[in-house]
Amino acid sequence: MALSPEMKARIEDRVNTGLPDHWYPVAKSVEVRADAPYGVVALGEKLVLWRDKTGKIRCIQDFCPHRGAPLSYGEVHAGNIACRYHGLVIDGTGTVQEVPAMPDCPMEGRKALRSFHVRESSDAVFVFMSSNEETEPPELPLSPELTDPDWTGFLCTAIWEVNYRYALDNLADPMHGCYLHADSFTLAFGSKQDLLELNNRDEGFRVARVGQIGENFDWVEFETPEGGMYCHLDIPYPPAAGPGGNMRIVGYVLPMGPQKCKVFFWRMRKVQGFERESFRFLYRAQLEENSWSVLEQDRVMLEGMADHSRTREMLYQHDIGLAHLRRALNRTARAQLEAEDAAAGVVAAQ
Repeated sequence: MALSPEMKARIEDRVNTGLPDHWYPVAKSVEVRADAPYGVVALGEKLVLWRDKTGKIRCIQDFCPHRGAPLSYGEVHAGNIACRYHGLVIDGTGTVQEVPAMPDCPMEGRKALRSFHVRESSDAVFVFMSSNEETEPPELPLSPELTDPDWTGFLCTAIWEVNYRYALDNLADPMHGCYLHADSFTLAFGSKQDLLELNNRDEGFRVARVGQIGENFDWVEFETPEGGMYCHLDIPYPPAAGPGGNMRIVGYVLPMGPQKCKVFFWRMRKVQGFERESFRFLYRAQLEENSWSVLEQDRVMLEGMADHSRTREMLYQHDIGLAHLRRALNRTARAQLEAEDAAAGVVAAQ
C-alpha cells in the first residue's frame, strides 16, 4: 500500500534531522574535561558534557532551567555544572542541586533537565540520542578495528556545513575517488570507468567497483546494527607510505542541524611492534597532511551543493550505493514512526 503524503513528509523530516534511538559520536575524549563544560549539538538538540569527580562523563540538555542560559558557558563545580548567568548548580541527572542566590529555593532537588546515556571508546565520546530518557540503549556499535589491539590509528573530526545525508552519500559513492581526489597522494590511480555492484549483508551492505580492486577508493561497507550506523573502507597505500598495507578508514557521521554535521574518521592500519611506531611517526610527520587534503576536497564539494540537490538529481548505475543507503534510512524512520504511532494509539495513515 502506498504511503500517504503525510507519512512521506514525516519520514523525510525524521531522516533529515537524524534518526533517534541511535548512538552517535559527539566529541573526542580529550575535549570533554573535568574543569570546563563542553557544548555540542546532536540531532538539533543542544547538549553539554563534562566529567564528574570520578572522571565519568555526564551529558544533559544545554539549558539552564532558570532562564535558559547555555550551561556550556558555565563551569564545573564539585563534579556538577554551574550556570554562569545566576550560578544554579545542576548534577548529571539534570537535577537542580543548589540555587546560590536564594538558599532553600523550591527549585532545589527538582529534576529539570533530561540526561543522556554516554559511552567512551576509541578516543571518542558517544551519546545515545534516545527519544525517551527511560529507553535502555543497545550495545554501542563499534567497528571491529577500533577495539582490536592489532590495529592502531588516529581519530580526526571536522564540521561540515551540509546536511549529514550528503556526507553519508559521499561515503557510499566509490566512483568519486578517481575524479575528485585525482591529484591526491593515494587516490590518483585506477580506471575512471567502471560498474558498481551491491551486496546485502545481515546488518548492512557493501558497494564495490566491479572492474578494479586495490587501486583507489574501490569499495565501502556500511554496517547497520541495532542502535547505530558506521562504515569502513580501504585506501590503498604504496610502500612509500610505510608499513601496514592499506589504510582502513572507519567513519561515523553526527547530524547536527539542517545544514551542519560532524564527521568522525578513524585512520587505521594493522601494524604491531616497531612497524606500529613507525607508522604513527610517519603519519604525524607526513601522511596526516595528505589525509586532511582529501577530506577538505570532500567538504568543499559538498558544501557547494544546494541543500535541495537531491530533489533534482538524475542518478545512474554508479549511484546504487547511495540509493540503497537512502532506502535503508527511510525504512528505519518509517518503522520508528509506526511504532510510536502504535504506542500512542494512533492509526497511521497509509
